[in-house]
Amino acid sequence: MRFDATGKVSLDHIYTQPDPRAYFTQLRRLDYRVPQEAKPYFAKFIEEYREARGVEVPKILDVGCSYGINAALLKYDVTMDALYARYHDERAGAEGAAPAETTAALLARDRKLARSHLPARRTRFLGLDTSASALAYALEAGFLDEVVQADLEQDEPTEHQRARFAGTDLVISTGCIGYVTERTLTRIVRSMGEHRPWMAHFVLRMFPFDPVEQALAQLGYETVRFDEVHKQRRFASRDEQALVLKTMREAGVDPRGLEEEGWLYAQLHLSRPAGAGLSGPSA
Repeated sequence: MRFDATGKVSLDHIYTQPDPRAYFTQLRRLDYRVPQEAKPYFAKFIEEYREARGVEVPKILDVGCSYGINAALLKYDVTMDALYARYHDERAGAEGAAPAETTAALLARDRKLARSHLPARRTRFLGLDTSASALAYALEAGFLDEVVQADLEQDEPTEHQRARFAGTDLVISTGCIGYVTERTLTRIVRSMGEHRPWMAHFVLRMFPFDPVEQALAQLGYETVRFDEVHKQRRFASRDEQALVLKTMREAGVDPRGLEEEGWLYAQLHLSRPAGAGLSGPSA
């Protein structure tokens, strides 16, 4: 089991497969649930934006979107449990079991899902990720409407990518902050000129949000963090837990009663242009 510099187990391999089966198979074992936890908050945030800005079909950028899970949850009103059942099959590939379903067959089922669950109020989802495979699947399945494959930690957005970001109304993420830093978020915002999208990020407690908040403040944002904590996933092993607890204590974050009990926890941070109001959504 490999660990990254923060002490978290490396799960990079599950984000680069041609379909989401490895993603859901691995994360189901860890009770990964933060997209489901975030769903009602994002839904309320989107409605608040509609009302405040009069935008009927908001454009939402999901940073670190992988296979478009947040988009699927919000556009088609499915649940994480339903997606786990959809993609997870312990028998697939096992000796004596039926052959695993092809990626093409999965895509056909997902396109049918997209056609049969038309939302009452539309949204457009733009996905940003470094994984070409995940983005291609989410786009072809209909979960995402547009995609940008880029590593904005390393590179400025190209003219083509800037054009994709243009007109974004809201920026969301679940769990990528810490790997994605203020560098990515400020590059996204600056690519839009004077336009300032609203933001909602679920951030693991082990990662400080202060550098992001300070960088966004220089672009005219105000940020609020909500005290309520949300389960992200279980630790993959005692070793991972020990390494993460060490990272947290060194950063001055108290894990007692939370991460010490076996789960990673996230908190919601909302960032809006100054004067837009910071009374955050409640689930």
